[in-house]
Amino acid sequence: MPTIDEHIAQQLEQARVSGELQSAAGYGKPLVEPEGWAQTPEALRMPFKILKDAGAPPPEIELFHQRAALRTQLLNSTDAAQQHALMQQVSELEQVIALRLEALRGSRAQ
Repeated sequence: MPTIDEHIAQQLEQARVSGELQSAAGYGKPLVEPEGWAQTPEALRMPFKILKDAGAPPPEIELFHQRAALRTQLLNSTDAAQQHALMQQVSELEQVIALRLEALRGSRAQ
């Protein structure tokens, strides 16, 4: 009885011989590296990919979206008081992001 790896290899070989594999989009081309993959700590890549594929991105992604929204509001604001409040919110959020990213980097060292 063949192992699962041998079975997969056999199926891939059959697809190659029949030409089915060559008709696949991206055949023979390098895989596209997802955005941020190289910056993600190696120990967190697979857990983050699983979360992303499940439709539940890591909480840090939501923080980046919040920061982008605040920056857009800041650019569109004409009221000085509102700009000051938004700058303070951006600054506080950037501190939270920095702390979370530092904690993630620390977990990579373990």
